[in-house]
Amino acid sequence: MASSPSPTASAAPNRWAVLALLGIAQLMVVLDSTIVNIALPSAQQDLGFSDESRQWIVTAYALAFGSLLLVGGKIGDLFGRKWTFFTGLIGFAVVSFIGGLAPTFGVLVASRALQGVFGALLAPSALSLLTVTFADSPDRPKAFGIFAAVATAGASVGLLLGGLLTDVLTWRWCLYVNLVIAIPAAFFALRLIVTDANPSRPKIDWLGVVLASGGLFAIVFGFSEAATDSWTSARTVVSLALGVVLLVSFVVWQRRAPQPLLPLHIVANRARGGAYSAIAIAGCSVFAVFLFLTYFMQQNLGYSPLKTGVAFLPMTVLIFIVAPTLQTKVLPRVGVKPIIMTGMTLGVISMLVFFAQLTPTSSYTSDVLPGLIILGIGMPCIFAPSFATATLGVDRYEAGVASAMVNTCQQVGGAVGTALLSTIFASAVSGYVSDHRGQRGVEAAAAVHGYTTAFYVAGGLFALGFFVALVVLPRRIGAARAPAPVTTPAHEAA
Repeated sequence: MASSPSPTASAAPNRWAVLALLGIAQLMVVLDSTIVNIALPSAQQDLGFSDESRQWIVTAYALAFGSLLLVGGKIGDLFGRKWTFFTGLIGFAVVSFIGGLAPTFGVLVASRALQGVFGALLAPSALSLLTVTFADSPDRPKAFGIFAAVATAGASVGLLLGGLLTDVLTWRWCLYVNLVIAIPAAFFALRLIVTDANPSRPKIDWLGVVLASGGLFAIVFGFSEAATDSWTSARTVVSLALGVVLLVSFVVWQRRAPQPLLPLHIVANRARGGAYSAIAIAGCSVFAVFLFLTYFMQQNLGYSPLKTGVAFLPMTVLIFIVAPTLQTKVLPRVGVKPIIMTGMTLGVISMLVFFAQLTPTSSYTSDVLPGLIILGIGMPCIFAPSFATATLGVDRYEAGVASAMVNTCQQVGGAVGTALLSTIFASAVSGYVSDHRGQRGVEAAAAVHGYTTAFYVAGGLFALGFFVALVVLPRRIGAARAPAPVTTPAHEAA
């Protein structure tokens, strides 16, 4: 999926060091979406906030991150990815430190929201830096495979690390740990990454910023409210309706804007549009799977937070093994479309395994592990080629906003999936309790029934992803026929 490199560019010595740096930064952003979940009970006991309030520790991060990603990607394109990336790292470290020191619930929520702001600078900058660093290199598939493995497995790594830090130290270290990652990464960023600001420095599309950020904020907020309140509540309905109106207005404006925030040709391309769709649909299922399996292992199997994190390790290890192998060995031979369709198929199978096997008396080895293994093979089949394809062929100074679309699809997909499947879970539990009232162990059985129902619907989402990949993705997006990647002048190669 890369053109032939120039001799000078391919000899650039620091590409793999840059990849390691970007992978570490991406891991920090992704694991922060789950690492705090494990620490919530301890934080709640320490700071004394209510059950109704605790969702805001998760939602504040998701709202800021999801609504500002396109803006963060555009800032990197205009003012230089190096300094946007560096600012994101330092800012993330500072607000994480404040969150770790938080004396009150309000300070903790504010710090989580600011983490989302700096994460929206950091995440698209990391992927766009990867795009331009390996643009003319034969190692592009391998680099994207490694990066996709980190991005895909980061959520389960967050569960493991969060459980370890909470059990051994305190919940506050789930925030302090970002300093250990971000500050050294910022130092190496100054040494490794080349400044590449857009010399023409076009103006920012401020109307597009308002419409896109407002629309994404309203959508993520609406689905978050649906997950914790109801689909018919006034705030849910108004937020979702407003979000749709703003995003439709954004698309209409982007067709007319002289210097659009998101040039529509980026998403109109079938290969990139199909990749964005695959990321969003898979995100709908995967985020909820982590949530429900975490609850099942802790509440039904009696696992501690640390043991729950360890239970996800087989899937995590498989992701790290499969993703680079797919990109380097399989993708050049068969192309993107068959691999993504295979990943969606494996997603369906894994959900059916959970649906068929989980019971109140299930064990980890026979009933949970097989589904995790299948998922560990299927997820890289979706995310690794999608990450590479989503930024393939874009102009050098549009790589940031194209990368932001990857993270936006993942974030919005996760919000939609969590809200949808949480609602289905709650409805299934309520119906089961009503039908089996008075029976022994009805609560545990009802919870498992809710999980399996959610997994069944998640399987349907993967089936939808299979159909979308079949219809939308071009037949071949191989090395020879792919759109020409962005070019990196030899003197600017990292």
